[in-house]
Amino acid sequence: MARFGSDSLPSRRNMKLDAFLKRNMDRAVYERIRSYEPCVVISDTINKMYMHVVLTDTCVYLTEYPPRALTAAFNFRRVRDIELVNDLPDFLHGKHRELCQHIRISYFTDQPTGRQRRWLGRDQTPGTTPATSSSQRSSRWPSVAHSSQGYPTQGNHSEHRTAEVHILAPVRSTSCPHPETLGLPRVPQPPSTAPLFLYSSTISPKPPLSPSNEGRNTPERGQVSRSIGSVLTRLVRQDHVSSEEKRETDLHLYAVSHTSRLYFHLQSLWNSFIIRSTLLLDPLYRGRCRVSTDSSPGNQNPPISWERTANLFAQLSSELLREGLGVESLYLLLQELRTAAHRNVALCRLFWRSRQMCVFLVETLEDSLRGRGHLGVYTADQLLLSTLITQTLAVMFRQTEVEPSRLNLLSAEKGALASRMLLSLICDPRLQTQNQSSEDSELQVLLSEYLDASCSLLFEMLLFGHEASRCSSTDNFLSVGWILRVLQPHPHLMSFIDHQAHQVVLVLSDQQKSFLSPFQSVLLFQRCYLLQACLRHGDRLAQHLRSHFREEFRYSVKPSCAEEKLLPHYPISQPTLRLVELVLALHR
Repeated sequence: MARFGSDSLPSRRNMKLDAFLKRNMDRAVYERIRSYEPCVVISDTINKMYMHVVLTDTCVYLTEYPPRALTAAFNFRRVRDIELVNDLPDFLHGKHRELCQHIRISYFTDQPTGRQRRWLGRDQTPGTTPATSSSQRSSRWPSVAHSSQGYPTQGNHSEHRTAEVHILAPVRSTSCPHPETLGLPRVPQPPSTAPLFLYSSTISPKPPLSPSNEGRNTPERGQVSRSIGSVLTRLVRQDHVSSEEKRETDLHLYAVSHTSRLYFHLQSLWNSFIIRSTLLLDPLYRGRCRVSTDSSPGNQNPPISWERTANLFAQLSSELLREGLGVESLYLLLQELRTAAHRNVALCRLFWRSRQMCVFLVETLEDSLRGRGHLGVYTADQLLLSTLITQTLAVMFRQTEVEPSRLNLLSAEKGALASRMLLSLICDPRLQTQNQSSEDSELQVLLSEYLDASCSLLFEMLLFGHEASRCSSTDNFLSVGWILRVLQPHPHLMSFIDHQAHQVVLVLSDQQKSFLSPFQSVLLFQRCYLLQACLRHGDRLAQHLRSHFREEFRYSVKPSCAEEKLLPHYPISQPTLRLVELVLALHR
């Protein structure tokens, strides 16, 4: 995804739309596009218009059909909920009405209410985001095209534009219905002397570093040069917004194709965004994901190309696959692979296209945890290596939802590799020891770290199963239920799930009074997701949890404790609270 070409585009391409996006987006943001799809759009200012919805990893854009102007609809930071509505829209007829998927996105906006004139004074054009600070880079990876964690590099900023209303020309698409066949009302042509504006950009994409960023629209360096009209338009818009409170609004998307995966992509990107942006509040994690964005004239580092990324990945792969590699060298190379994957999504895509690397990591994880003796004694090296492998695999899953090679690889041979990955990450959470030495205490800490990492990877696998089950392929067998059935024979599955449930009880009871860190908040979200999946899709696991944790979840787990410990400025706080309530409801 680090260059303009087929490797950086969604699997189903629209050449005309793609050319338009290249012209109207900064390169760093264009390379972050995950998917696009046409659908009928309804909002406060849009009434049943057939438009393209363009999804990036941080923001959702809208453009006419065919494309004329591009506007940011909302940032995932503002989203409150994404749901699939079970209804039949009255403005569609025939097969389009039956096949339609109605998606409602609730989000917070600063835009004023009422039917007053909308001013499209964008604070930033699509692709202009605040620059992040410079950091040291690995010698193997001199620079990356963008951070995979929500920090695009500062590219060339395009001139400020406004978007006018246009009549939707009846252009035929090979993959979508003719707009006129949907029975949509015609949009009247505005007078040329008094142009109307289509809709207002609700938010400009920027990283959620702190709660103080919320609502701030301060121009960054390189964005000061604006036309006089653009400045006046922005000032008028700010005057309108300043007199209004934040309000919740809805965007309705009606996908009229039976093969649409728009809802799946929105849910996946939102989950990925809230996890990533919450973790970025942690300085250590942010330092791991930081990339160099110093674009000053004296220090210009061009983004790494797809070809260069592929070359460096091939070098690293050959070193990892070399025979006779020592444990220390293996650990250092895996650290390099994990760090590079954090910073460059293109490398994650290459990972899934290289079957050898995935098989190697799974085999290494199997050998590492299988090396335990009959007494159940772990070694520090085994736990450290297993944790690093598990973390690396979890990073590879993130932000590769639309990568077809991931599904192809894990579903090959009836899911043989996916089964091995699932079974290899489960271990006995009990440290078998006969004395309480300082070494045993250290091993217990390392084991706890591995159990945290394995929960994160299992969470990614459950998301993968949920996503794969929504594929249109009739022979696709992957699902959350399939994952739990694969894990069922594992001798330590019940004790592993008990450990994860006990950690949730510990966090959500009065035993701990401190606030949760960003990492702990994400881990609570992932553990609650794991528990609700077991309660919904695993009969034996659900019965086990209800019988062994009935009293704890009835009397000890309190949503009020979760609300007190999850800081309100964490993007993941509200989704976690909803998951906690769901787990409690399913546990009854």
